[in-house]
Amino acid sequence: MFEAPELTPLDYPNADPAAFVISSPDYPFVLHLLVENMTCPGCIQHIERALNGRPGGVKARLSLSTKRLTISWKDSGVTALDLVTLLGDLGYRVMPFKAEVVEQLSDSQGKTLLKAMGVAGFAWANVMLLSVSVWAGAASDMDAATRDLFHWISALIALPAVAYAGQPFFVSAYQALVGRRLNMDVPISLAVLLAVVVSVWQTSISGPHAYFDAALMLLFFLLVGRFLDYRCRSRASTAAENLVALQSLSATVIDPDGSTKAVASDALQPGMVVRVLPGDRIPADGIIKFGHSDIDKSILTGESAAEAAQPGDVIFAGSLVLTGLLEIRVEKSHTDTFLSHVVDLMESAEQNRSKYVRLADRLTDYYAPAVHIAATLTFLGWWISGGPWDGAVMKAIAVLIITCPCALGLAVPAVQIVASGRLLKAGALLKSGDALERLSSVDTLVFDKTGTLTMGAPKIMKTHDIDSPDLALAASLAATSRHPLARALTEYAGVVSPAKNVQESPGLGLVMQTAGGEVRLGSRLWCGVPQTVAPSDEAVAVSELWLRKPKGEKVPFYFQDHIRKDADVVVEWAKSQGYGVILLSGDRSEAVRSAAETVGIDDWYAGQSPEDKIRFVRDLQAQGHKVAMVGDGLNDAPALAAADVSLSPSTATDISQNAADIVYFGGKLSTVLEIISAARIANRRVRENFSLALVYNVIALPLAVAGLVTPLIAAVAMSGSSLVVTANALRGFSRKEI
Repeated sequence: MFEAPELTPLDYPNADPAAFVISSPDYPFVLHLLVENMTCPGCIQHIERALNGRPGGVKARLSLSTKRLTISWKDSGVTALDLVTLLGDLGYRVMPFKAEVVEQLSDSQGKTLLKAMGVAGFAWANVMLLSVSVWAGAASDMDAATRDLFHWISALIALPAVAYAGQPFFVSAYQALVGRRLNMDVPISLAVLLAVVVSVWQTSISGPHAYFDAALMLLFFLLVGRFLDYRCRSRASTAAENLVALQSLSATVIDPDGSTKAVASDALQPGMVVRVLPGDRIPADGIIKFGHSDIDKSILTGESAAEAAQPGDVIFAGSLVLTGLLEIRVEKSHTDTFLSHVVDLMESAEQNRSKYVRLADRLTDYYAPAVHIAATLTFLGWWISGGPWDGAVMKAIAVLIITCPCALGLAVPAVQIVASGRLLKAGALLKSGDALERLSSVDTLVFDKTGTLTMGAPKIMKTHDIDSPDLALAASLAATSRHPLARALTEYAGVVSPAKNVQESPGLGLVMQTAGGEVRLGSRLWCGVPQTVAPSDEAVAVSELWLRKPKGEKVPFYFQDHIRKDADVVVEWAKSQGYGVILLSGDRSEAVRSAAETVGIDDWYAGQSPEDKIRFVRDLQAQGHKVAMVGDGLNDAPALAAADVSLSPSTATDISQNAADIVYFGGKLSTVLEIISAARIANRRVRENFSLALVYNVIALPLAVAGLVTPLIAAVAMSGSSLVVTANALRGFSRKEI
């Protein structure tokens, strides 16, 4: 078994991270780092702001779920060491990204918080015993010497406990200050340290008041809140981390001489042959060369049923081999697998800013300075008005704690993470962070027919005799296209070589120039077949392709596709929820009408070119409608890009998937229904969280400034607000709520 090399934080400038720089199709230089000490969404904003827009076309993206920072740049003058040094100057510790390290780091963070919580709780309980004695003695006849003795014993317990248990906050605050910024842990650390300093001073002058118990209680409740928050966020980000963890670490490579050797999965290259045993996961995308097996693709498709696999089948990394041994020829490197792209898209989706995230970012920008100003004014106000200075300090401490913007920072990311993880389990992938927000506001659903409402696997109909030369010529052109009808024609023809010099016009068809003239394969319009030429009676309600040969002869091919079983359920649900449902298709009117009547769509349009579809979508938008487009074909791509939000099945063409905001897997159209439901609930959750965070702060700040809140109550309230926001995000996404 391959063991991952031990990784340590890059000790810049002694370590050169250039060895970890790779290239991608879009950027010649890409560096994946793990940010060890990011603590909150504010860290994402701070890091990305520092890197994005730097000379050299630097672009940075940091994931809250996996803590992976992806830095891409184009100028060779920019070095990885420069970028890592910049991160170090900002106070962040980074290391090369490895999936297994994410889990180790998460476990380590949980253990650290748990130990700190135990120490703070134990010390708090013991100091409270002494404090109760002092409080009881104050009401009777305890002398000052005994009280001072109890205070000094409390100090001996509290000081080392605070020094140990407060480290999660102190270290984070120190790193933030070194980086000349403020984060949520700065006011927390300031509050704890001020409480301890005031207590030591009171004890040293034989004062009547010490606040060691308050400082320890404050730490304990803060740690409880931080630990529970860690647990909740770990649960929320499990989907993304699970995907990362599903990337196999090692693979068994079969050399040309038949010998085998174990290599790291990230060392696999196209052309290698790997052996996968039952119970193992596929290490890279490839084609089965030998063996039969049942494959569990549930993590990629959401479908729990195993699928049979045989030689020639395409197979994806992360799939689980259930039965027989397989030998697979690797087609894509480890970083280019479908699973890697899914993880990248998930992380990318997290970082896209919805309007709520942008609003939260702006608020938190001003929040930290405002909190410190409010605490200072509270201290000055109570002190100048004649109160004791230590009492004024304690009120300022309460202000620092109670106004910590943890809940505000978590309000939107928590919902996004939960929603994206939930949808991933259902077989849908968000490519844009604000896709759900936009989807929640649409009022019109526009569907494509072939491959969307239908299975996208049409079969050729033998309604007439087809000459072999015509079939071979048509199939050679069809072999250059991914259109469902073209693929069906190629499959029917059997083994065929793709023709050369073929060009495809989206929504129309294919054309090839030959010495004898032009050959076309496509729609009636494309091949110049009059609409008056009727198909055979059997083929009235089916799809067709026409072949026009160089001398003008025209040959029809008829295909029949099947409507998805759940298409009518989705349409009925959408109409019951008040959505306008429209069918746009480039197919013939008879075929489109038949499909529309089958699923219950009253508003349908046939013979739509890509230009017609995009014009139709824009006309709807001009009328004030919010449009969601669902399509899969090359001819749908412009309309997908023009719609307010767009969805494509995973079987769609690459260009359509790139244009879509959401890609769904599996053969069920009902996944679209699940996505819409989740979007509406997620939008509601975001607004609820935002309201909870704002209401909490509006109420808590005046109470703290007025001196009505002790530091202990402030700690409980602040931790509670974060937990309420996170718990609200974790609530079920049941459609019953709609």
